Formats: sequence, C-alpha cells, structure tokens
Amino acid sequence: MAAVALTVAALSLGSIGVASADDKGAAKSAAHAAHKAAHDANHAAKEALVATTIGVDAATIKTRLAAGETLGAIAGAKKDALIAALVAFKTKNIDAAVAAGKLTATQATAMKADLTAHVTERVNAVRGEGKGPKEGKGPKGPKPPKAPRP
Repeated sequence: MAAVALTVAALSLGSIGVASADDKGAAKSAAHAAHKAAHDANHAAKEALVATTIGVDAATIKTRLAAGETLGAIAGAKKDALIAALVAFKTKNIDAAVAAGKLTATQATAMKADLTAHVTERVNAVRGEGKGPKEGKGPKGPKPPKAPRP
C-alpha cells in the first residue's frame, strides 16, 4: 500500500513522466501521415517513370489500363525499356530499404532474384477493376430477412 501511495505522490509532483494518450495518438498519427506521404511520393515517381519511358502521359495510361489494355501493350516497342526501368526503380527501393534497416541483405537478395520475372508479369497483366485491397471480395450486399419462426 505504501508503494501505491509513493507512486501516486510521485505522479502528482511530476517526478514520474506519463505520456498522455493524446501524445501517443498524435505520434501515431504523424507516423501514419509520414508513411502515407512517402508511399504517395513513391507511387507518383513510378507513374512519372512509366510515362516518361513510354512517352505517353499518365492520364492516357490510366484510361487505357481501365479499358483493359496491359501496360506492355501500351508501351509497344518500348516494353523492354519499360521493364528495365521498373526493375531499376524497384532495385533502388530495395537497396534503400536495406540502408534504412527495414530489410536484411538476405531478404534483399531474395527479392531481387525474381524481380525481372515479377515486373515482366505485372507489365503483361491486365489490371482488375480496382476495387481496393479486397479485390472485390467485400460484403455481398444486405442480409436477407430472417425467416419467421414456426
């Protein structure tokens, strides 16, 4: 009981620091905002890289992808250059993650091993309808009314 009284007294005198829930929430929110900003910047850089490499503006690329064309078909004769540029872009991102301590060298090596095949597959793939992370597996609509009990 004496330990509880000492702890309460120390807290009231401010000798023991307690982070408030607001401080923790603000820090988490700031970290989330920073992560989102970095993700959005990386996405914009990749879009710009694709547009510059194949010589077609981003809006046209998005429209054609939505119409069911593959990125490889849109790139045409520049498809190989696009794949090389995207592999270099992804390699740079992997190397940056290793430098930041987010990946080990072993993980990076494994990721780079299949990178060209993965990028080629993505360039030749038809995009889905863009329904978000669940890929169309969301709710199936309103529940049917319950049957009356006998």
